[in-house]
Amino acid sequence: MPGIKELDVLLGSIKPELSPEEFVFCTLSNVAFSKLKIKPLLIFHEKEGVTLIISKKLADKESLNYSGVWSMITLTVHSDLSSVGFLAAISRKLADNNISVNVVSAYCHDHLFVPAEEAKKAVQLLIELSYSR
Repeated sequence: MPGIKELDVLLGSIKPELSPEEFVFCTLSNVAFSKLKIKPLLIFHEKEGVTLIISKKLADKESLNYSGVWSMITLTVHSDLSSVGFLAAISRKLADNNISVNVVSAYCHDHLFVPAEEAKKAVQLLIELSYSR
């Protein structure tokens, strides 16, 4: 099923969902990554190494280095990968309130990683953005 492309419809349908789990970003060499026996939420290969998004609990258990703890907010609207301006509007709303965001766009939904201590505020701002449409 194709996702929604229209910006106003997307913004009016955000319905953010905050995961109760905390996440971290880690980077490993290809060799170190090949020895891991865990399943991260996300794996991205860059020329410098492998980036993982993984639960904080699992990273701590595996003694992986990270800086910062992040909360994941899933935008439950089924956004189209080719929609224009959706993430820009969301990023602007968060930036205007001094909240950093790292975005992962998957096939059906966009997932926002915000500093854990800002998660509830970020959800409230997203709800306000949605209601303003």
